[in-house]
Amino acid sequence: MAATATATHLSQITKPTNKPSSSLHNHPSSSLFSKTLSFTPKKNPLKTSSKNPISDIISSSQPHPHLQNSPFDHDDDDDDKPREECGVVGIYGDPEASRLCYLALHALQHRGQEGAGIVAASPDGVLKSVTGVGLVSEVFNESKLDQLPGDNAIGHVRYSTAGQSMLKNVQPFVAGYRFGRVGVAHNGNVVNYQTLRHELEENGSIFGTSSDTEVVLHLIAISKQRPFFLRIIEACEKLKGAYSMVFITEDKLVAVRDPLGFRPLVMGRRSNGAIVFASETCALDLIEATYEREVHPGEVLVVDKDGIQSLCLMPHSEPKSCIFEHIYFSLPNSIVFGMSVYESRRKFGEILATEAPVDCDVVIAVPDSGVVAALGYAEKAGVPFQQGLIRSHYVGRTFIEPSQKIRDFGVKLKLSPVRAVLDGKRVVVVDDSIVRGTTSSKIVRLLKEAGAKEVHMRIASPPIIASCYYGVDTPSSEELISNRMSVEEIRDYIGSDSLAFLGNDSLKKMLGSDSGKFCYACFSGKYPVQPSGKVKRVGDFVDDGLNGSIESIDGGWLYGSKDQNANDVDINNEQDHKVRV
Repeated sequence: MAATATATHLSQITKPTNKPSSSLHNHPSSSLFSKTLSFTPKKNPLKTSSKNPISDIISSSQPHPHLQNSPFDHDDDDDDKPREECGVVGIYGDPEASRLCYLALHALQHRGQEGAGIVAASPDGVLKSVTGVGLVSEVFNESKLDQLPGDNAIGHVRYSTAGQSMLKNVQPFVAGYRFGRVGVAHNGNVVNYQTLRHELEENGSIFGTSSDTEVVLHLIAISKQRPFFLRIIEACEKLKGAYSMVFITEDKLVAVRDPLGFRPLVMGRRSNGAIVFASETCALDLIEATYEREVHPGEVLVVDKDGIQSLCLMPHSEPKSCIFEHIYFSLPNSIVFGMSVYESRRKFGEILATEAPVDCDVVIAVPDSGVVAALGYAEKAGVPFQQGLIRSHYVGRTFIEPSQKIRDFGVKLKLSPVRAVLDGKRVVVVDDSIVRGTTSSKIVRLLKEAGAKEVHMRIASPPIIASCYYGVDTPSSEELISNRMSVEEIRDYIGSDSLAFLGNDSLKKMLGSDSGKFCYACFSGKYPVQPSGKVKRVGDFVDDGLNGSIESIDGGWLYGSKDQNANDVDINNEQDHKVRV
């Protein structure tokens, strides 16, 4: 059914009856890819003789058991959230670049937990790569970081959307072409990927992965522009969609952000002059780099021995940055798109308390992403905030269920209710979003089984009615509960005593003069860059080793509009938006 939730985002509903992933990476074998690449090194003027004792805190680690093939792999249906595809980092001019990169990836681990990699430019002019499946601490240890000497490095953490993460898809990618070698790490999703890949294959390109990032490398290889950064510019001019990328050669680091600035990318500087790029400022904080500014939408920054050069990729209109970075993806201690994520979430909670009040005894959060909004709600409502749900941080993606079925087993592994806080209380529980609704229904049931007298759900974002094409893993529109049900129907489904969402208008009012700079496609179905043809659900879709043409790869393709000139589109148009799942 059409999305009807928007008419009653902040309506209060009266009570009903309750209803019922590490190893050294060999890059893909294609005409572009190689593992170890030779260059003639150049002296780095930013290099200093002083060394930070960062290596002291790098310790060896063993692969986590959940990375192994297991017949007990559990479908994480309790992890009912959109997922950010990845995080990137680049460091130029520090003698411990790879170790700093390792630490920065730790800070960005929330952006991707299924694969990680680092490429460093060694002093003898070789690009060396270590990538693997799993968490950063599982992929890297002291000996592997010793394989990555040099003053310059880039890194990547990734999340994949289907099955196992395939090692060949883990970034950064390293490729060779006639004038040298280049490494790249990418956050985002190229919506014209299929068209570009088809054109390249028609001209003889051979692909080793199903990643849209590889398209960028092929475009660089066929460019006739000189010098190197002009090849990057020419390649990016052909891309449509979301991309924040860092490139590395033997003597340069290049950062690029798409003209609409969908995904974040910031620049900082360490005290020794080293330049750092990262997806979020929390990565800068950990390695003691001072935040300087965002990489502007449509900007190319080239860092080499001559300093920093800023170039304009192409003219662009008003940015359309992803609002979900402030709602869910980014850490609260980050500055994203020039705004404090913590302050944004606190204000979301205050708005909910003002526009959707309810008599209650305690305010709790669904940890961790709902905590700051819950604090804002509690403060505005004048009601105590308490920890009514405790999150376990030690649950992997694989566990063995008992033979006797336990209801809501996955959620119970991750969230434990505190009876002392809940028993006999009227509870407001704040979460950042509702996607399919499965997790919310289980949480409500957990709270009531722990003695909560009433459970009132408050959601610190508008209803999600549309899939994202710009580097966020969201279900198809048919799976999104707010696209199929009204607020009252959702409340009835999850079993809460009342339910309210943050309204679109309230969100934009809070953002004030900056409201036009954000993308709200997941709430409205109106896309700043209209996809055409088939678009992968996230930019780094995993093909799980399937053979055959790219069209045969199932499980993550979204169909874009047939009208390539359209700027806006209604996600509920069944003819133009179909999903293969």
